[in-house]
Amino acid sequence: MSDRVVVLSKRPATIKDIIPINLTCPGGVRTPMKCREAPEFRYYFNQIWKELDIHV
Repeated sequence: MSDRVVVLSKRPATIKDIIPINLTCPGGVRTPMKCREAPEFRYYFNQIWKELDIHV
């Protein structure tokens, strides 16, 4: 569990963005499975994947 995610660019890597993570985990229990239930989780998930800019 992290309070921020650092997104790097392609090589040579530079810091592309730093995303602070503030999840309100249900029941006040901060475990990975509980935090996935937080209402903000989907927003962070989508934001991080957009920053990665991966074209498959």
